Amino acid sequence: MRMILQGKTVVVTGVGAGLGRECAESVLRQGGNVVVAARSADALASIADELDPSGARVAHQVTDITDADSCTSLIDLATERFGGVDALAQVAAYDNAWGGLYDLKFENWRNAFETNVLGALNVIRPAAASMKERGGGSIILIGSQSMFAPQMPQGGYAASKGALLSAMYYLADELGPDNIRVNMVVPSWMWGPPVEMLMNWRAQNEEKTVDEALDDVVGKFPLRRMTEDGEVAEVVAFFASDLARAVTGQHLLVNSGEMSR
Repeated sequence: MRMILQGKTVVVTGVGAGLGRECAESVLRQGGNVVVAARSADALASIADELDPSGARVAHQVTDITDADSCTSLIDLATERFGGVDALAQVAAYDNAWGGLYDLKFENWRNAFETNVLGALNVIRPAAASMKERGGGSIILIGSQSMFAPQMPQGGYAASKGALLSAMYYLADELGPDNIRVNMVVPSWMWGPPVEMLMNWRAQNEEKTVDEALDDVVGKFPLRRMTEDGEVAEVVAFFASDLARAVTGQHLLVNSGEMSR
């Protein structure tokens, strides 16, 4: 079976228990090298060791994407270990921006924009420079369906992801002449540890079974199921690969058909 990322190096930020880790695993399955980044040193080192105990195809570095120097150092590591960057999966995000107009905390909104928009640009800038030297590459951003249909009380997070979508369209135009593609994967609910915890919480508080709580969410989806983190990660791998070499400036919803836009 053809491995679509053979010989490529992909940087993945926000590597933890969910989508970031799944993206890293998908890169490895598809034959690539991966450089993983997160803010927690102990957790990151453990994940890197689990991904590849030999360390031959995995490198890791503690990274705060709100710090431009930290992001430059991350890309420098990718260059030192693997010669440069072919793709960036920008997964790291801040989602604690809750509240309506009268009870929101502006500090949380600022944090959302600082991380989800400016932080993304901090890591994109050095990654794009490395890609340009290698003749091109792919940048994959992670959006949210809340960009299109924000619900209470997620206004701050939704607004920041909407700004990131606009930035994606612009960056696709700016970086296209350097053969650098910029796209966005837009998940909705993703079955993984965070959502599993939420379903358990709903079941307990609403006196339902976990299956009943889950069915309340997915019962109207065309596929009648919740998308898994790993399925979203496989779409990220597609965008990182040469199979998507003619695709840029696009956002793709990966959501079991919940909505289309």
